[in-house]
Amino acid sequence: MKLIVMTTPHFFVEEHQILTALFDEGLETLHVRKPSTEAVFTERLLRLIPEIYRRNIVIHDHFHLKKEFSLRGIHLNQRNPDLPKHYRGHISCTCYNAEDAQMRKKQMDYVLLSGFYQDNTPLHEPALEELAKQGFFDKKIIAQGNIGLEQIPKLRDLGVTGAVVFSDLWNRFNIYADQDYQELISHFRKLRKAFDH
Repeated sequence: MKLIVMTTPHFFVEEHQILTALFDEGLETLHVRKPSTEAVFTERLLRLIPEIYRRNIVIHDHFHLKKEFSLRGIHLNQRNPDLPKHYRGHISCTCYNAEDAQMRKKQMDYVLLSGFYQDNTPLHEPALEELAKQGFFDKKIIAQGNIGLEQIPKLRDLGVTGAVVFSDLWNRFNIYADQDYQELISHFRKLRKAFDH
């Protein structure tokens, strides 16, 4: 399975060190999502990440940084729904229901289908099982929402080939108080092992 990590929406002191450590541990795709922030802060973060890893980064805002830092690609969302003029390269987007994901995946490298395992969304467990029966899940559909170690076997049974990890990872590090991020790195190793099986 493909493992994607999404950043926290807030910048913090140890962030570049943690992201670099995750790449060192084998992270293949990082989505940098920093809504309502100035480009200069994202630039600073990208400069602190070793150049070799920047090609594994997809950016959600400030699309001009894709070319400037030789990033992997851009991610369209409600804040930034339009493709930049003359853009070439990786494109992904967020979808909130299966119909939209089915339609948009044709133009995307993949879509993040948001709302997995959340009771108040169309993607609660019975609906996911029905989609699996219909053969909906393919390599272009990436699960997003409440994904952690516990959900990985369920996703695999559904035929899902990739997922975004967010809270399950970042809840292991308090960006305002912690300095030691070994618990987060240790948990990432467990996630990676689970995704690889």
